[in-house]
Amino acid sequence: MEIPRRMRILARDDKEATTDRDPDFRRDDNKKIMLQIQALEILKTGANVFLTGEPGAGKTHTINEYAQYLRAHEIEPAITAATGIAATHLGGVTIHSWSGIGIKSELTKLDLNYINSNKYVTKRIKPAKVLVIDEVSMLSPSTLAMVDAVCRRVKQNIAPFGGMQIILVGDFFQLPPIVKNNYDKTPTLLNETVPRFAYDSPAWERANFITCYLTEQYRQDDANFLDILTAIRRNNFTNDHLGCIKTRKIELRQIPEDITKLYTHNVDVDTVNSKKLALLPNEPCEYLMNEHGHSFLTATLKKGCLSPEVLHLKIGASVMFTKNNSREGYVNGTLGTVIGFEPATSWPVVKTKNGQRIEVTPVDWTIEEDGKVRAKITQLPLRLAWAITVHKSQGMSLDEATMDLSQVFEYGQGYVALSRVRRLSGLHLLGWNERSFQVHPEVLAKDESFRTASKTAEKEFIKFTPKDLKQQHLNFVARCAGRFIVPGSEKKILVASKVFKKKKKKKTIGKF
Repeated sequence: MEIPRRMRILARDDKEATTDRDPDFRRDDNKKIMLQIQALEILKTGANVFLTGEPGAGKTHTINEYAQYLRAHEIEPAITAATGIAATHLGGVTIHSWSGIGIKSELTKLDLNYINSNKYVTKRIKPAKVLVIDEVSMLSPSTLAMVDAVCRRVKQNIAPFGGMQIILVGDFFQLPPIVKNNYDKTPTLLNETVPRFAYDSPAWERANFITCYLTEQYRQDDANFLDILTAIRRNNFTNDHLGCIKTRKIELRQIPEDITKLYTHNVDVDTVNSKKLALLPNEPCEYLMNEHGHSFLTATLKKGCLSPEVLHLKIGASVMFTKNNSREGYVNGTLGTVIGFEPATSWPVVKTKNGQRIEVTPVDWTIEEDGKVRAKITQLPLRLAWAITVHKSQGMSLDEATMDLSQVFEYGQGYVALSRVRRLSGLHLLGWNERSFQVHPEVLAKDESFRTASKTAEKEFIKFTPKDLKQQHLNFVARCAGRFIVPGSEKKILVASKVFKKKKKKKTIGKF
């Protein structure tokens, strides 16, 4: 059955922590961690920022808060990500699509000229003041360099990324970029290491990022399990930690019912879900994805959408919600079981793990530009959830999961899978291999420099008075030709740059 057009709901990640903090946090010199609200205040100054932190630290929430702040001042940020899945979580597009580089691995002068002549690309880039790139861990150095080159060319500005505020978001301990093997190249006598991570790009160095390393934790609520994850992240995983992991080992016959299974390969996921659905009685109900807009843009949305184009459901099917909607009582990763179908609408009724009954109606995934919807797909925010891949689990929080890590083939893959679960008691392990508890050694070394840089930024940050910071925030809104409400006149909204022109010029407070 075809799903009709429904109320527009943008992808948001509102499941993570709020930023209600002590207003005098700037004066607390004893704080040892970077708080979300501190990172948000730094972002508002217009500085280029690398926002990082452990899974569940609230990176996506912080970016959504900043995007909301910018839009309140009529500044539309360009929200992008290295992968379609991450872009969908943020309600944005892939950086490859936004910048016009597509699948290119390098740019020639001819390529730059072509992109610069593409009116659709230039219409996006020229007016952009703020560019966000999420999941930067999966972005190669060459891709970041190409985006920088395109932005400078289109905006006719030699400053890094054409003078925009650039915000990179991600955790390099998670899945790294895919490296293509060039078997056709002649081997050399020099065993040189090819740069793999975005921070190896010259564009990263030129952008002079301030590192904001979030260390609060809003996902794991089990101190022992958090200690295990931290040990993996810091390369301090010991036999004691392994002993704790072994207590969660199960056999195939012990797999709990109606709990999501994480696998490293798609073929395992498809096999499990198909077999489980086929075992249920009755014919399945079929729901077809509806789409509107340019085929290229809708294809981008489909690639990043966790809900399938054709969804088959039966009573008893194990499902997972694929979007955030706190008003309806679910977030991306909420698990449940189909208990029936509404007679009047045929929409499925899902009972979540906490006992909540939800009639699931279609939602939209959109690509917006200049406040207008350019492409949209509509589907039920569900997918079969007996099994999913580790890759597609990024960004999710699960109460329980069964995992098979015996075929882990990449650094960070095991860490990503384990960190999806909130507590050790919710972990059920079929097996693991040696790489399951390893992180990339190069990232391990680099992470120390990120932590140090964040501490330095925090020390500088607390030196500013609230008045100084407010002035920097207003200065950036003015540079972006944004709008703000003049104090004492809540209804009157003025262009910030015009207001500043009326005032006597003051010396600009130094940026971070």
